[in-house]
Amino acid sequence: MVSHEAKSIIERAKHIYAERLQSDLERDHLDRFVSIEPESGEAFLGDTLHEAVQAALEKHPSRKSFTIRIGHRAALHMGGVTQ
Repeated sequence: MVSHEAKSIIERAKHIYAERLQSDLERDHLDRFVSIEPESGEAFLGDTLHEAVQAALEKHPSRKSFTIRIGHRAALHMGGVTQ
């Protein structure tokens, strides 16, 4: 179950992405990751999920961020093969 705090962080970060970042990031940084810290509105880019999250943590170690893979519905895809 996702906490109320986590839901709030996700909603605010998605709003920031859609309103301020999406068009530029999807044009210039497709397939990279962006970690959005919603209190400041700052966005941190990385070539990997880890890089984006670490950049956000270095700047705001006590705050939570939400990470999106630019141009995708989810940050990660968990796939499997059925036999």
